Amino acid sequence: MDLLAWLTPWEFSPTLLLLFFVGGGLFVRGTRVHHVTIVRQALFWLGLIFLYLSLHTRIDYYAERMFFVHRLQHLVLHHFGPLLIMGAYPGQVMRAGLPSRWRFALRDFRRTRVGHGLETLLTHKILVPCLFVFFVVIWLVPSIQFYSMLDWRLYRFMNWSVVASGFMYWNLILDRRPSPPAAMSPGGRIISPVLTMAPQMLVGAIITFTQHDIYPVFALCGRAIPSISAAMDQTLGGLTMWIPAGIIEVFGLLFALGTLMRLSSKGRLPNKRARMQQAQQAKQAPLTV
Repeated sequence: MDLLAWLTPWEFSPTLLLLFFVGGGLFVRGTRVHHVTIVRQALFWLGLIFLYLSLHTRIDYYAERMFFVHRLQHLVLHHFGPLLIMGAYPGQVMRAGLPSRWRFALRDFRRTRVGHGLETLLTHKILVPCLFVFFVVIWLVPSIQFYSMLDWRLYRFMNWSVVASGFMYWNLILDRRPSPPAAMSPGGRIISPVLTMAPQMLVGAIITFTQHDIYPVFALCGRAIPSISAAMDQTLGGLTMWIPAGIIEVFGLLFALGTLMRLSSKGRLPNKRARMQQAQQAKQAPLTV
C-alpha cells in the first residue's frame, strides 16, 4: 500500500478537518503576536499531526479491526498527542490568534458566572484526573467495547471523549505556574500521574494475562492482520496500555517535578506558615482597635 492510500481518510469527517484547520490557523496567527520558540512550535505541530494521523487516515481502519492498533490509537489520542500540544502552551497563543471581537467576547464570557463555572469545571483538580482515568477504563469494559466498535456514533464519541479528557488532564499537569493562579498545586501535579497511572497499568496487566478472548468484536469485524491471533492481539493491546502509557505518565510526573523545583528555587511556592500568620493577624486586628 502506497503512502497516499495510507493518508486517505477511512471515514471522511468535515468537522474534524475544520477543527484541525481552525486550531492550526489560530496558532499561526498567534505566533505573529507572541514570540513562540521553535521547540514549542515543533511540539504543537507534532501533536496535531499525530492526532490527525490517528483519527483521519487508514490507521482508523486497522484500529476498528485490531485490538492492539486500537490501543495504540488511544495511546496517541489520550496521552501522547494532547501531551505534545499542551507542552507547547498554546492557550495564550491561540487566544491571540482570534479576531479582536471574538477575543473580547471570550474575555467577557469568562467573567460571567456561567463562564467562570465552566472554566472551574474543566480545570477541577479532582474531577479532571478522574475523567482522565474513567474514559480509558470505561471503553475497555467488554460489553461497552462491543457496542462502541459497531455503532459509528458511539465510536466517534469514544474517540473524542479520550481526546477531550487528555487535553484537560495535561493542561493541569503541565501548568508551569504556582497555585494560584494554577488550578492544581505543584505538589498535586506530581502525585496525580502516580494515582492515574496505577489503575491504567492494572487494567493493562489484566488484559495482557487474560487467556481467553474478551473482545470478540474484532473477530466479528474481521481482523485486518489475520496472521496475528486473538490471544496475541489482546496481549499486545494490554502491553500497550501497561508500558508505553505508563512511560508517558512518568514523563508528566518528571515534568511536574521540574516545575516544582523551578518554582522553589525562585521562591514562588506559597508559604503556608506565612499565610496562617496573616490569617491570625487578620482575626486579631478588630480586637486591638
